[in-house]
Amino acid sequence: MTDTMTRIASGLERAFAENGFASPSVGDLRDAAGVSLRTLYKYVPSREDMVYAALEHRHRRYLKLVFGDLPADPEQALGEILDRVASWMETETTRGCLFHAAVASAPHDEKLFDLLKEHKTQVAGLAASATGLAGCEIELSLLLEGLTQTWPLHGDRSVERAKLLGKLLLTAHSDITAK
Repeated sequence: MTDTMTRIASGLERAFAENGFASPSVGDLRDAAGVSLRTLYKYVPSREDMVYAALEHRHRRYLKLVFGDLPADPEQALGEILDRVASWMETETTRGCLFHAAVASAPHDEKLFDLLKEHKTQVAGLAASATGLAGCEIELSLLLEGLTQTWPLHGDRSVERAKLLGKLLLTAHSDITAK
């Protein structure tokens, strides 16, 4: 991704996260991207492409923040992942997942749904790999999605409960694999 495209995608991501997908005008999106209208359309020729670029940028940032340089110990790694998701929620999106919001705003857009699916699949796979919970991707998805959805309502208490459930998952998984 070029520097210009990264700057555009970053601005678009910020605009959609702050204002939703229906509200920002093309002028608002141009201003958020910090480029001329001509440059904006050169890199992202349609509003749909603007949404896709914003989500792809967000995906890369999320993976880097949540899964970069995790502890080797599975329990510590899971706790760190949950703390980082909470930090993301606190600083980046206090109202829930931007991918889900995008799909809700355009429920018949298959490409948006595919981006959501790919994002969630990669998150679960990386979490399973980092925690030694291969085969528990669905359970990890439930844990991470649950944290994302309950954070706006319960804040730090959501993280505490997620960590408790994570320990139970690690224990159950080690019991099953030991047999």
